[in-house]
Amino acid sequence: MNQVDTPLELAEAPTDSVRADAAPPPRREVAASWWERLTHGFRRLCATPDWRDFVGDDWADTIMQTELTDDFHAKQGRSTGRWVLQALGRRLSVYLKRHYELPLSHGLGAALWPGGDWSPAMLERRNLEWARQHGIPVPRVVAAGEYLGPWGKLQSFLAIEELAQMLPLHQAIPLAARHLAPTAFRAWKIGLTHEIARLTRILHNHDRFHKDLYLCHFFVRRADIYHVPVWTDRVSMIDFHRMNCHTWTRLFWISKDLGQLLYSSEVEGIDARDRLRFWRAYFGRQRHTLLGKLLRRVVLMRWRRYRDHNIKSRAAAKSAA
Repeated sequence: MNQVDTPLELAEAPTDSVRADAAPPPRREVAASWWERLTHGFRRLCATPDWRDFVGDDWADTIMQTELTDDFHAKQGRSTGRWVLQALGRRLSVYLKRHYELPLSHGLGAALWPGGDWSPAMLERRNLEWARQHGIPVPRVVAAGEYLGPWGKLQSFLAIEELAQMLPLHQAIPLAARHLAPTAFRAWKIGLTHEIARLTRILHNHDRFHKDLYLCHFFVRRADIYHVPVWTDRVSMIDFHRMNCHTWTRLFWISKDLGQLLYSSEVEGIDARDRLRFWRAYFGRQRHTLLGKLLRRVVLMRWRRYRDHNIKSRAAAKSAA
């Protein structure tokens, strides 16, 4: 992925766009000293070689204002949407994540240490690259960038290639239960459970923790719900924006990840035997140790807390309606 760093200065008035506070085109070319980054702004861009073919030469000046309508969601100063691009008979579908309102401390950090990945976009890009290097199937990052305006106003974006013809597990598992014979479906789940445990162990063995380890963030091919595949490297993971390394508090984060995964397993087609099978595959013989038994109790406690919180949230939403 090519990386280009160029300066950015915010315009005096916003352009007509979906977001009035989105970063407009740069107006000044300056050397990238820390003082010039702080007072005039800067931008840091990364993109694959073919990205410009799809979005044009001025993509960096317009990407924060580009209007998206497909699968679009916006809240709390950020948005996500699907963007389908065509060029020279080729098609590229990406999910574009944009962050318009980031903490001032992150902007000041980006001005002083511009390579520090202070924005969610650059942080997730780095996490996805780490996951790929360690054998975890993840979506391809096609572009990412940080826009630093004067005095620490920071915005960012991340374009990730869509996992075409793939489904999240909370949808795929019930569909497989309906399409496969009972014996085949059991075999389907056994292989899938071991693969999820393997991917989770890769993260945790390196003291990396996803922090959103729900079934909806594991994806499988739509075609694989109709037969029993060899699951190794056929399950992809997404949403690494919260992943971080924790060495001294690793047990706390292990219990959090596994509690989230257990909570999200309450879908059609998954039963107690599947949960026990995951526990055995993840822990092996360590599940019989004192630490394994203690961790099991903490994971179950977290699962109950997630479940109770969700029940209360649904009840509150129902009464408000």
